[in-house]
Parts: sequence; structure tokens; C-alpha cells
Amino acid sequence: MRLKDDTNIGNNMTLALARFYRASNPGKTLHLDDEQERKYYIDFSPVRGGRVTRELERTITLLSPDEPTTQLFTGHIGCGKSTELLWLSHELERQDFHVVYFESSQDLVMADVDVTDVLLSVARQVSDSLEAANIILEPTGFKALLAGAIKLLNTEIELSAQANVPGLGEVGFDHKKGFSLGLGIGKLTAKAKNSPELRSQLRQYLEPRTDTILQAINKELLEPAQQALKAIGKQGLIVIVDNLDRIDNTSKMSGRTQPEYLFVDRGEQLKQLHCHVVYTIPLVLMFSNDWSRLTNRFGVDPKVLPMVQVRHRDGRAYEPGVALLRQMILARAFPDLPPEQRLDHITEIFAEPELLDRLCLVNGGHVRRTLMMLYSCLQREDPPLSKAGLDTVIRVQRDKLAQAITQEEWVLIREVQKTRLVSGENQHKTLLRSMFVFEYHDDQGRWFDVNPLLADEY
Repeated sequence: MRLKDDTNIGNNMTLALARFYRASNPGKTLHLDDEQERKYYIDFSPVRGGRVTRELERTITLLSPDEPTTQLFTGHIGCGKSTELLWLSHELERQDFHVVYFESSQDLVMADVDVTDVLLSVARQVSDSLEAANIILEPTGFKALLAGAIKLLNTEIELSAQANVPGLGEVGFDHKKGFSLGLGIGKLTAKAKNSPELRSQLRQYLEPRTDTILQAINKELLEPAQQALKAIGKQGLIVIVDNLDRIDNTSKMSGRTQPEYLFVDRGEQLKQLHCHVVYTIPLVLMFSNDWSRLTNRFGVDPKVLPMVQVRHRDGRAYEPGVALLRQMILARAFPDLPPEQRLDHITEIFAEPELLDRLCLVNGGHVRRTLMMLYSCLQREDPPLSKAGLDTVIRVQRDKLAQAITQEEWVLIREVQKTRLVSGENQHKTLLRSMFVFEYHDDQGRWFDVNPLLADEY
């Protein structure tokens, strides 16, 4: 077969290899405001126990359209949360909301996050988004707060042995636009992000002023923004803070883990923002002894995005889930074909049709892992992908996963295989966080199963 890099295949059934390769990149999140990338999107909600992002949407648009809400969203790393949040963002924008979606990992150090870091990140992203929409606010109190923080860090830089480290300059000043809150916060947080010492100094300055920061964000940014947005026909402001589920589960000096400290101990402050907010949270909190305190803090149960179900509880293949995963891969190869016609072209990607099903089943419905394995196959050879190539990729991934498992952990894994249950924070750390076990939802509720990559190791 002659492979072409043809981005407009129309009725041409030849596989555009370069485009397929790019679309299969597991590190790329789909942007659903892009017409081409929307063709790659697959709605897995029928095999995930329902569409939890629809529940987030309904809470905002139907239950509390004029009252700020704070909602929590979680799931395995790589199970598709970012894609679903971008779907939520796209749907809300279609209903004339102004949505600020951002990946918090761009601003924060995931191993060291404090509540003021999150609040400043929200303020920066909202300010930048409003300026892009030509909505210019005058947050005078916030400017004074930033000026004090920047003065402190400039002093610390001057006193530092690293005399060649540049200072921060004038607070948030842009020669073309004048004062920019987003620019000022961006300079501040970028400097602190790169230096643990400066980050510590900044926190000592900001922590006693947390309530002042919240008041400035609400009174000088969020509330004026809501008014300005409604004046131009928007329904309101929504902030989606992605990637906070990736914060490390390390202990703070108080002995509390980062997730417990941020979302339980300081959750009351995170929910005080005067707009609709969705936070992603670490899955470990669903197994924490503080789960009741977490839900009391926020007044809602976190929504969980489970794996795509590819097997029944008794181990039989679950065809609806496998069928949708097939489409996830085939859509990346033939995005311009209707779903039913894509099935006629499996052998252009795989030497044998059974290999596609094996790829879907062996990853247990983990979306990113499925794409990672496909990507590894494409790195090894051009389509149609061979059985030998897929076998090698599976063996490499299985060996990497299994080599870290202790005998005690094998006992826990075998127990989950029998009971379909995981309980307690320690079992989460051992089994779920390490990708030894996956969570699924069906009509009977939630259940757990062992990562199929480990099946041959029992």
C-alpha cells in the first residue's frame, strides 16, 4: 500500500499516515473548538455509566444559572478528563457563557502547591481571557497587593548570591496596554515557580493576606467581569481549573498530604470565588478518611470519570466499550468517513482485524494508554501493524508495570480480582495510583478490575 500525507482524503480511502501519526499522539489533548479535531472525539458516556460532565453542565445552566457553584471532578490520570472538560467548555460556550479553561500545571509546581498559588493562577487566567475579549478592568487594590509582593521579591533577588538574576520590573506594566493584572501575576508566579526560596518568601507575604486576595479577586475582577460579560450578551463567567488532580501526594510540614491540605483544610477558601468554578482533584481523596469533610466543605460530591468498560464483571468482553475504542482509533485514521464505513478499513491499519480488538482489551479501557501503545507500534513500523510488533509493545509495557510489584502487592491485586473492590487510602496508593487496578461504573454501581497487562503474571 502506498502511504500518503494527504490531509483531505474525501472519498479517497488511502490512509494519510503522517496525519494518523500526529492524531494518535497520546500527549495531545483534543481541542473541540477545532473542526478537524472534533472528528476524533468519541462519546464514551454510554460505557462509563453516564456522562458526568453533563451533570456539571446542568448544575451550572439549570440548577444555579445565577448563583456561583463550585464543583469537583476526578478520575485516573489519562482516562480522558481533560478531553471531557474541553467538551464541557465547548458546550457552555455554545450557550453563551464565557469560559476560562486552563491547565494549572502551566503556572504551578505540582510538588508544592498552596491555596494562594491557585487563587493567583485563577486571577491571572481570568484577567488574560477578559483582556483578549477587550474587557479591561481597573483592579486598584489588586495592583497595590502585587506591587508589595513584587517589591519583596525584587529585594530578595538583590540580596541573593545570584546577582545576575533579573528583577521583576514595574508591576504589571505593558508599554502598549498600560497596567495588566495578568502580566503582573504572570511575572510574579513565573519567578517564584523557578525558585523554591523565592516561592517560600512570596508565600510568607501572601498567606496572611489570603482573605484580602479573595476579596480583591471577587470585588475587582470576578464581579465586574460578570457585569461586563452580561452587558455584551453573555450568560456569565465559568472557570475550569484542570490538572490539579496531578498535585503530588506528598506531606506538608503539618503532616497533612497536599490533596488533604488544599481541598479539605483550605477548601472553604477555594469555594469562595464569585463565579462558577470546576476543579479537578486527585482521585486519592475519594478513598481518604477525610472524604466526608471534603464533601461538607464544598457541598457537593465529586464527579468521577471511570475507565471505558471493555469487560463484564465476569471477564467476558463488553462489546459496546470495545466498539467505541475501535472508533477512537479508526477516527484518527479515517476522520472523514462515517463510523460504520471505517470498519471496512481496519486492515489498512492492522494486519489482522483481531489485533485492533486486542489493543482495545489489553489496556482495560484506559484511553491514553491505548493511544500510547498504538503510538509505540507506529514508532516501530508503518501500517498495517503486525502481530509481532504489537506483541513486542505489549510485552515491554507489561514488564515495566510488573517489575515494580512486590509480593505483598500481588496479594492485594489477586484480592481485587476476586472481590472487585478497593477500599481505603493505602489500597488506592498501592493499586489505583500505580495503575495496577482500574475503576469502572455500570448499572450496578462502581467496581474495580485488574489492569489486563498484568493478567499473564498471576
